[in-house]
Formats: sequence, structure tokens, C-alpha cells
Amino acid sequence: MRTNSGASSLNLPNRLSIIRICMAPVLVVMLHYQGEGLSVAAAIVFSLVCATDWLDGYLARKRGIVTTLGKFLDPLADKLLITTAFIMLIPLGRVPAWMVALMIGREMAVTGLRAIASNAGVVIQASRLGKFKTVSQIVCLVPLIIHYPFFGVDFHMIGYLLLYPSFILTVWSGIDYFVRFFKDYSFPGD
Repeated sequence: MRTNSGASSLNLPNRLSIIRICMAPVLVVMLHYQGEGLSVAAAIVFSLVCATDWLDGYLARKRGIVTTLGKFLDPLADKLLITTAFIMLIPLGRVPAWMVALMIGREMAVTGLRAIASNAGVVIQASRLGKFKTVSQIVCLVPLIIHYPFFGVDFHMIGYLLLYPSFILTVWSGIDYFVRFFKDYSFPGD
């Protein structure tokens, strides 16, 4: 995808990414306080905000307004929202801390790899596996945020069962980034 250098940095897709970033503190507050109603509200807010991830990418591609700022903001917003949700669920006992630590470690490692590659003039695009990882994390987080049983459905159990495949996909996609990078690229002088 080519970057449109003439596009305004504050176009609609980038504004949607900024809104997603600004919603992370709102999510912190909503998940800080427990209760059935607030958990459902937090899950709805999280779902709607995550849906803007698809919308901003769609609009940027459709309108030809992919910008360098957007390439930075979009993954930042995703990582911020998802890691915020995971971190806030640890003290509530809804996710294991070790699992969240490894997932965040993967995000930091891939981000570091992209920074090193960028410094060498290499752009590492998001892989299909990385996109599946993000979707799987969102899908497992929604029922984990709801947590409470409604209409005879144990949302916590559903989220917990979805967490393990999401964790495996997270680790697998991280390894895939590194394998593909070292297979396809070499740096002069290293």
C-alpha cells in the first residue's frame, strides 16, 4: 500500500485511531469498577471502539488516504486498547498475569523489530497471521469483560476458553514475524 503524502494527517481514519487511543483511559475506569451492568457497558464500548479499527482501515484504503501517521496510529491504538483490557482484567482474576506478560512481550518484540527494520529502510507490513491474532484477542476479551453469567450463558468460561487459542496465535504470529524477517532481510555490516 502506497502512502499518500498529500493526504491530511488528521483525516477521518486517523481521527478514528486517535479516538481509539483516547478510549483506553475510559476503558481503564470502566474496568476498574466491578458490576454486571458496568461489565456489559465496558464490553459494548470495547466492541464498538474495536470496530472502528476495521472502519478506519477501510476508509483509508477506499479514499486513498493512507498516511505515515495512520500507519503509526492504527497499530498503536490496537495495542493500547487490547493491552489495557488485558492488564485491567488481571487484578479482577479474569486472566492469568503470566499469559498477559508474554502477550505484551510479544507486542514489544515485534514493535522493536519493526523499528529496527524501519531504521534500515525496510517496512514490515502486518501479516495475515498478525491480523488474525488481533481479531482473536478481541473475540476472547469481549466475553472476559462481560464476565458475569447472563441468560444461562457463562461468559467468563467462554472468554477463558477462547483465551488459550488466542494466546497460541499471539505467540505463533510473533515467531512468524521474526522468522520471516530474518529469512527475507539482511543488514549490511551485521
